[in-house]
Amino acid sequence: MTETPPGDRFVALPGGVTICYRVDGPADGPPLLLIAGLGLDLTSWPQRMIDGFTGRGLRVIRLDNRDAGRSTRVAAKPPTMLQQLLARPVPGAYDLGDMAADAHGLLEHLGVGRVHLAGMSMGGMIAQTLAAAHPDRVATLTSIFSTTGDRRVGQPARSTLLRMAKRPAATVEEGVVRHLALLRHIGSAHFPPDEAQERAWVEQLWARAEGRPNGANVARQIGAIQASGDRTARLRAITAPTLVIHGDADRMVHPSGGRATAAAIPGARHVEIAGMRHHLAPGVVDRLVELTAGHITSVTGVRE
Repeated sequence: MTETPPGDRFVALPGGVTICYRVDGPADGPPLLLIAGLGLDLTSWPQRMIDGFTGRGLRVIRLDNRDAGRSTRVAAKPPTMLQQLLARPVPGAYDLGDMAADAHGLLEHLGVGRVHLAGMSMGGMIAQTLAAAHPDRVATLTSIFSTTGDRRVGQPARSTLLRMAKRPAATVEEGVVRHLALLRHIGSAHFPPDEAQERAWVEQLWARAEGRPNGANVARQIGAIQASGDRTARLRAITAPTLVIHGDADRMVHPSGGRATAAAIPGARHVEIAGMRHHLAPGVVDRLVELTAGHITSVTGVRE
């Protein structure tokens, strides 16, 4: 077992899953829960973004979803590549509802009554699911480059699917090379990545996960998305004021996914950012902080 990174805390939930999380910002600040995407850990939220939120007085809570980072790796058979391509989850697979329940359990552990939610990609799906299941607990919702589960919208480009179908990286260096190559595909020339920063992040990702290859756990998370099916009808139960943010050239989650999400959630505001794709790049982070914090402020009157 490697040394626990500074800030990492753990909670064992009743269902047998242990969740790793971090809390930043003022103890008395309005709580904002950030939920990461497919295969990503809590460090995938850039530090500049965390600092932007805490600088506006928010108490930022981040978690490693199950099967990511330092949270529990589920002991269950992952779907095969064919099952993933055919959207046939393994019987008994966990779903987005289970992942939302993990997040809810963390809030219970922390004694958080009402929370602002923000999720990216799969994390947006989890946040949507939590907001629909517990409307009394969610003050605002921000869904970033996510979708509804309707297979007619929000689908990855064929070129993206071909890249995702490769076997998982076996070493940290291979992981760095694969990540940078994927970013050149799903990232944006308008908002380019900082390659040195991205390399350091992948190395940290592997260190936090103790070098465990991420093929099986990512496959199980894909299975969770597919097991949840089309959630459009459930999204109509969301009562929290909602902001939907998407890039207009996203190759991982087609912009139609963001449009469908905004259409499904009553009263949702939809912002499509020109040139943004599927990456929290340095050039767009401040805009995302501004939009999310502004959304919270417009609803609650929290002073920025």
